[in-house]
Amino acid sequence: MTSAQRLIGILGALQARRHTTAEALADEFGVSTRTILRDVQKLVDADIPVLTERGRYGGISLLPGQQVDLSRLTTSEADVLRAVGVDLERARVLGAETAARAAVGKFATRPGSPAPRRGVAPLSLADVVTVENRAWFAPREEGEPPDVAALARDLRQARRLRVTYRRSGESAARDLVVDPYGLLLRVDRWYLVADVAAAPRLFALTRLDGWALLDEARRLRAGTTLADVAAGLGQALETRHEVTVTALLDADGVDLARRILGSRLRTVGPADASGRVPITVAYAQVQAARQLLQFADHIEVTAPPEARSLLRRLATETATRHT
Repeated sequence: MTSAQRLIGILGALQARRHTTAEALADEFGVSTRTILRDVQKLVDADIPVLTERGRYGGISLLPGQQVDLSRLTTSEADVLRAVGVDLERARVLGAETAARAAVGKFATRPGSPAPRRGVAPLSLADVVTVENRAWFAPREEGEPPDVAALARDLRQARRLRVTYRRSGESAARDLVVDPYGLLLRVDRWYLVADVAAAPRLFALTRLDGWALLDEARRLRAGTTLADVAAGLGQALETRHEVTVTALLDADGVDLARRILGSRLRTVGPADASGRVPITVAYAQVQAARQLLQFADHIEVTAPPEARSLLRRLATETATRHT
């Protein structure tokens, strides 16, 4: 179930029960309570009449007197809610803002807050929680993606595409014929998910120079869905490695290493007498170990010899340039 589908499910659950808890919704939808609270934040931000209260008798509920009747939605309104939930900005990118606003408007009429408890009116979740979907240190200016809404419309034709795409690190774009599953939005970046010769690929839309519909039906692998293929590609990207680099890192650099290296940091051992900890880092190729240069004199790569040689050469060249 996608995040957008879960939002509709939460609304349906609140309509049926009027009052529940984040824990109960987390069990029902198979996610964490933190995820449920993030979903509720999205509903509150969209001015949907959802109230959250802390304490023993608190929980999540629809405000008294409100009716959230999902059966009132038109087909197009329900379709956009299933795709992007109540995120009007993402609906705008897909060219579906009108339908999204109409859908939200059918159940976003909020009256005044309920009577305060013990003389203190409860704050709304939006007053005490803020959500930022942009990753830390993400570039603020990047190549603009093409017309995402137009691409989404073409993808709904279920036909093959000829795409003009520039791979990362290459200067020239190439033409490819792909069998598209659809679009993936990961944090704040859009990707086209497609098969190339029956093998799954991710195409960053910021490097997509153009596309054209072909007069052939798309040829997807049996039993595959957009969500499954996208999840598989993400997992493969984060777990693929051919080289394991071992190193000694100053103990006070471990937190920084966790932030920078992410899932590439596989193990962290206990500190030795000199205050250094052994770590292992997984890379798809030894050249990627150049990432460790940013730890400067706080790290010593111990193996493999190819990684030690690489960092020694790069450090020497860097020093030469700064003399």
